[in-house]
Amino acid sequence: MEVKARTIRSLVNRLSSISEQTQLDAVCQLRLISKQDPDSRSLISDSGAIPILTETLYSHSETAQENAVATLLNLSISSRDLLMSTRGMLDALSHLLRLPSATQFSIQTACATIYSLLLVDSFRPIIGAKRDIVFGLIEIIKNPISPPRSIKDALKALFGISLYQLNRAGMVDLGVVAPLFKLVVKDGRVGIVEDATAVIAQVAGCYESGEAFKKVSGIGVLVDLLDVSTGSSMRSRENAVSALLNLIQSGEKKKIIEDLTDFGLDVLLDGVRDISENGSLKSQNKANDLLSILYQELVPHSG
Repeated sequence: MEVKARTIRSLVNRLSSISEQTQLDAVCQLRLISKQDPDSRSLISDSGAIPILTETLYSHSETAQENAVATLLNLSISSRDLLMSTRGMLDALSHLLRLPSATQFSIQTACATIYSLLLVDSFRPIIGAKRDIVFGLIEIIKNPISPPRSIKDALKALFGISLYQLNRAGMVDLGVVAPLFKLVVKDGRVGIVEDATAVIAQVAGCYESGEAFKKVSGIGVLVDLLDVSTGSSMRSRENAVSALLNLIQSGEKKKIIEDLTDFGLDVLLDGVRDISENGSLKSQNKANDLLSILYQELVPHSG
């Protein structure tokens, strides 16, 4: 262990070398070590590597950026507190997300690092308050040339941010709703529709989503997903149920339910009933809650 610690300290010291090649060699080795040896991660973090790796995200070298952010991702598995307490670390990740010259690997890894940090509940309001991060993630899913992996990684990070209720209004304000629904309607790639609807379901849980969903005919899209004949996946349909329930519970219930009637009551009820019978236990409960509201508000009472 002592030999390993000495090796790591030497590599961390070399990160500050005046030679760019020496720096690059060191960060490449630290990435490899942190990937292959889980026990090394705490040693690397405790040796003062994180602030230097953070600064490396501003490097003009794409290779240095890639290896630095990959090392930070590996370190985030065991040293999330140290990463979050490092001054400027979130700003550096935000910079990488929005850097036009950044490679897709760097962008994907920055998204994955943000998602890793979001696994800690107390970090969600902090990260969600970084509007540049949220904006950068939204730009990734909006960009028509973003590869599927980048979109999926950005969606995972947006999902983590949306789990904190007070982040949702800010996400809506920054324009997350339209690109999410565009992915659902126009992107048929495996997993992306499911991930997009998962974010939609969370974002629906704020008052501001009511108007934003209406502008993009979001309710109609969710009802279409519930139509069994469209062939949507079970996960997408479960997310649609969750989204509609959250939208009704967080917004103007009667107005939203009135909008629902424009998209085919029979299709809606049949789709929600199917989830109540065949979905996961959690989704069945949500579907039953939604059915109760719909029957109460929409289905005529027999007299």
